[in-house]
Amino acid sequence: MDTALKDIARTEDALLTRAAQRGDAAALGTLLERHRPGMRAVALSLLGPGPDVDDVMQEAALIALRRIVDVRDPEAVGPWLRMVVRNACRSLLRDSRRTEPVDEVPLPPDEVSPEQLLHRHALRDWIWEAVEKLSPVLRLPVVLRYFSTGVTSYQQIAEACGVPVGTVRSRLHQARGLLTQALAETSASRHDDTARRTEASWLEAHETLAAAERGEFGKVVKDRYSPELSLLSGGHRLGGVGLILVGMDSDLSAGVRQRPRHVVAGRSLVVWEMDLINPPDAPDHCPPGVAWIMSLRDGRIGELRLVHAPRTADTGHLAAA
Repeated sequence: MDTALKDIARTEDALLTRAAQRGDAAALGTLLERHRPGMRAVALSLLGPGPDVDDVMQEAALIALRRIVDVRDPEAVGPWLRMVVRNACRSLLRDSRRTEPVDEVPLPPDEVSPEQLLHRHALRDWIWEAVEKLSPVLRLPVVLRYFSTGVTSYQQIAEACGVPVGTVRSRLHQARGLLTQALAETSASRHDDTARRTEASWLEAHETLAAAERGEFGKVVKDRYSPELSLLSGGHRLGGVGLILVGMDSDLSAGVRQRPRHVVAGRSLVVWEMDLINPPDAPDHCPPGVAWIMSLRDGRIGELRLVHAPRTADTGHLAAA
């Protein structure tokens, strides 16, 4: 009888998982409720009693929203959810400077192209609608933490936002609570086509770089960027449109090129993560990568934050290109 009940539970899990992978918000909510006791038990075993357990449970739910499409065996979604919690706990312990080995939730094979990855991870429209309901101050750390690939640690987010790590923790804690409420409010509403918007942004990233190499970056900036644009790094304003043009021209003249690696596109916040390719004769000219974090105002880019991937010796060079 025990075996029969387990078989029924696995079958129900599989049906709910497949529905959630098609974007059914209610199915995902049911899955999380079914497995909440086991997920919480994992968090308690690694963190002990305390407020961190609630934070990890909220974080795991948001990760599940984004990555439920990764579940290859729908009947094994329970172990997958517990692994998500385990990874979130270890990430918290690591960020708290308590050393623990970190495993990752399985990703698609390395041979998957960026375009295919984009399609597989295109966020459900109702999730992005909830994200858009957050204030700009809360939206930025949430997008970086859960939807970017290279600016995800508390320290990196703190540097991008120009605030202390403790402030990042506080904002993420507040945002998770608001996001849970917003998800419930927006799941049954009409939403924008997020996948189409993200594909368009991916194409725009490629076209922007191609235009820059043709010497037409100034036209792109005039068409897409606000004249009052602020260029920021580490939360500090470095300049405006003129500095972006100078930085792009400087890097292209030095033989530096960029290659889009990951795109996140909301109505009000867009992130382009780029690989920086240095010329053979100057391999240390730029860091290995840069994220363009763009805030949109009335459809135009009003604020651009540049976050560079770490390297051994950062000379502070501005790589806008």
